[in-house]
Amino acid sequence: MNPAQIDAYLGRLGAARPARPTADALRELHLLHLRTVPFENLSIHLGEEISLAEERLLEKVVGAGRGGFCYELNGAFSVLLTALGFEVTPLAGRVYGAEGRLGIPYDHLALRVRTADGGEWLADVGFGAHSHYPLAFAERGEQADPGGTFRIAEAGPDAAGARGGGGGGGRAVGGDLDVLRDGQPQYRLDVRPRVLGDFTAGAWWHSTSPSSHFTRSLVCSRLTGDGGWITLSGRTLTETAADGARGVRELERDEEVLGVYRERFGIELDCVPAVRNPGKVNRNG
Repeated sequence: MNPAQIDAYLGRLGAARPARPTADALRELHLLHLRTVPFENLSIHLGEEISLAEERLLEKVVGAGRGGFCYELNGAFSVLLTALGFEVTPLAGRVYGAEGRLGIPYDHLALRVRTADGGEWLADVGFGAHSHYPLAFAERGEQADPGGTFRIAEAGPDAAGARGGGGGGGRAVGGDLDVLRDGQPQYRLDVRPRVLGDFTAGAWWHSTSPSSHFTRSLVCSRLTGDGGWITLSGRTLTETAADGARGVRELERDEEVLGVYRERFGIELDCVPAVRNPGKVNRNG
């Protein structure tokens, strides 16, 4: 990234350039990213190409003011963090689905981040409703967060094997970690270092396969300033407060839908996206 791109990215987040790549700076950037850059899969249903090349990620998130799903959000965030002096390692995850089944290899992208003050953190701005702040990577006890109680645990065998093949036949590979929220496993991390290009096949599968929940639903979601979430799923607008109270309403007119994308998510669209492959969604992604 050049200085202008860094400033533009920070400007979108509403963040000042940190003096040093510290844990406090990472926490602030992580929270602001969740509040300002939506988790969304609109490109899949608008017929837009999804690219994990660094320049293309910056064009989408910074230039076009869009969001993305895990590969794009954590991919772009990793580029920014690296430019600011953080040591960033992409990690591959497999998301837990129905009956404890694990998703495909390279199902999810998360980030292992080392800071100048000696900390090591799991940063993830691409999992939808998840931790608001990075999690201490080496901590194996419970970690309190506004998004819930989290724990990073040494992985054992999963309950129902793994779908999609690979990954040790349903058993954890040595060193794998499970990330749990309120006692429920969210995803399993392979701690071996990766690069963004390793996730190309996973991004392609999730954006094209009829079996992917991303091709069967529309979602646009972000953290709100009071710690709740706002989500637009097709024409259903859901606002969830920090205490769990929910308000749901259906948007009847196209103008209403486009207005919510514009005013609540900062996304300008010419037409209302339509789901290409409708189906039931079993996880947040």
